[in-house]
Amino acid sequence: MPMETVKQKTNKILIIGGSGLLRTALLRLDPSLTAPSHNEFDINDLNMMRDYFRRKEFDTLLLAAALTSPPAVDKDPVEAMRTNIGGTVNVIQLCDELNLKLVYISTDYVFSGEKGDYKEHDELLPQNLYAWSKLGGECAVRMYSNSLIIRTSFSENIFPFEKAFVDQFTSRDSVNTIAKLILSVVNVAGVTGLVHIGTERKSVKDLAIKLGKTEVQDLKRDEVSFRVPHDTSLNQNRMNEILKEAEGI
Repeated sequence: MPMETVKQKTNKILIIGGSGLLRTALLRLDPSLTAPSHNEFDINDLNMMRDYFRRKEFDTLLLAAALTSPPAVDKDPVEAMRTNIGGTVNVIQLCDELNLKLVYISTDYVFSGEKGDYKEHDELLPQNLYAWSKLGGECAVRMYSNSLIIRTSFSENIFPFEKAFVDQFTSRDSVNTIAKLILSVVNVAGVTGLVHIGTERKSVKDLAIKLGKTEVQDLKRDEVSFRVPHDTSLNQNRMNEILKEAEGI
C-alpha cells in the first residue's frame, strides 16, 4: 500500500482502548487526547459509537482496544473474534461514514517468528489464536484506504513477571517508549499503510533486565501452554524514515 508523508500535523485524536497500558501512556504524553471508557465507547456497539460522535468531532481514531492475552483467546476464541475482528469492522464502518483516519494497533505476533527483522510486507503466519484474531482485524483495515496499521509490542514500564523467555527475541520495549514513538508517527499526517514500531532486537529476559527486573528467572518457550514464536523482532527502517522527515516540520 503506497504511503506519502506530508509535512503537516494531525489533531483531534480519539483513542479507543479502555483502561489499557497504551491508552494510559498516550494520555500521559499528551493530556489533550480524548480516550473514552468502554462504557462510553464500545466497539461492539455501532450505535453507541455513532451517538458518541454526534456530540464530539475528531479526525483520527486510534484503535488499541482488543482482547490481547493469548491464553484468554485460547479459552474463548469466539469472544476474541467478536472483539478483535468484529469490533474492528464496526470501527471501520464508523470511520468510513464519518471520513475519519483509522490507526490500528496490531502485533508482531502476526509473523511466524522463524527469522526476525521482519519488514512490513514480509510473509504473515500467526503462531497462536490471538495473533490470528489480530491479523483478521488487519485484513479488514487494509480494505479501508485511509488507515495506518502499526505493528508493535510493549511491556509494563517495570517488567511485571518473575520469569522471562531466554529463547524469544523481540523489538518490544516499555509502554512509555513505544507510546512516544506511536504518537510521533501518528502526528505526521498523510502516513498510511503499514509501519513497524519498536526498538533494538533483544531477548525477553534482556528486556526484563532493561526494565528493572535484575533478578528475573529463565523461562523457555516450551514451558508454557500456548505457542510462542521464536523471533518476531521488527525492521524499523520505515519508522525511522517517517520520524526523520517529521523532524523537518
